Amino acid sequence: MTSLETTPEEQVELDKALYDALNPLASAMRSRTSGLPGDRMWEADPVEVALSVLAAWKVMDTEVKRLTAIAAGTAGSYGASYEQLGAVWGITRQGARKKWPDAISRPATTAAHTSAVLELFGGTAELTQEPSSGGWRWTGEGADGTHGTPDGDTSYATKEEAAAYAGAFLKEHTVDQP
Repeated sequence: MTSLETTPEEQVELDKALYDALNPLASAMRSRTSGLPGDRMWEADPVEVALSVLAAWKVMDTEVKRLTAIAAGTAGSYGASYEQLGAVWGITRQGARKKWPDAISRPATTAAHTSAVLELFGGTAELTQEPSSGGWRWTGEGADGTHGTPDGDTSYATKEEAAAYAGAFLKEHTVDQP
């Protein structure tokens, strides 16, 4: 990656562009708080004018942070790592993760979201999510050795619903204790 430092000429142009963007905002904010027309803002008390400029910089700072988070998320969506984001920003990988926690989506363990095992009443049922439909199914073996699955193409909208049906099956197929 090339140097991220600006040249003196680039810094002059950046300062001019930022001031050009800031002045209308500072004038509008000062006009609202003082009641003076925007074109007379600079005739007010110098402290009040300076505070208006500072308030406008705060608005711009908040907006820059928002746009920066969007840029980090965009880079992350294209495959950038937190290490790369941190290097560009001049911070560590951990600092980048803290600054933009949602910039990079970590793939969750597929098994954690698409399957689960249910052990009840001495039996076991496995819950699985179908990749194509997103629906949930179960297969189980009761404590009495009976195997079970939902009828036909039955699938359930949530993992919890599939677990309820699997649990009912396991309860029906317990082993009677003498």
